[in-house]
Amino acid sequence: MSDNEHEAKMARPRMAAGALFFDDTDRVLLVEPTYKDYLDIPGGYVERGESPLRACVREVHEELGISPPIGRLLVVDWAPGPGEGDKVLYLFDGGALSAEDRERIELQAEELRDYGFYRAERVPELTIPRLARRVAAGIQARADRGTVYLEHGSQPVR
Repeated sequence: MSDNEHEAKMARPRMAAGALFFDDTDRVLLVEPTYKDYLDIPGGYVERGESPLRACVREVHEELGISPPIGRLLVVDWAPGPGEGDKVLYLFDGGALSAEDRERIELQAEELRDYGFYRAERVPELTIPRLARRVAAGIQARADRGTVYLEHGSQPVR
C-alpha cells in the first residue's frame, strides 16, 4: 500500500468539546441553541490546530461570557452523524459554577436563546438520546473520578 493510499484511509473526524457545569444543588446546565430543537451543553467544534480542552475553554467563553476553570476529561464519545461523518466528542468537568459566575452569564445571542439548570433525571426529556447518555456517563465519571469511552453515547459491547 502506498503512502497516499494509506493516508486516504485514515480517519479525519470532526471534533467537538463541551463542559458539564452544575449549580450548588448539582443540577446540570443546559443551553437552548437557536439552531437546534433540543437543549445542549455549552461547547462546540474544535478548530484546526486547537486542542479539545482549549476549544472547550474558548466555546464556553464565547457562548456564556464567563471563563471558569475547566477540569479533567470525563467522556470521549465516538459519535458519527449522518452528513457529518466521523465525529469525536470530548466532555470536560466544568464543576459547580459559583453564584458570581452564574450571575455573569451573558449568552451569545446569535447562537443561544436561553439556559437553565436541570436535575439529571430530566435531561433525557430535554435533549437527544445520545447526548442524554453522554451527560449521564459524564455525571457518573465525575462521581467515580474516572474517564469513560463511549460510542454513540453508550459503552461499546466487547
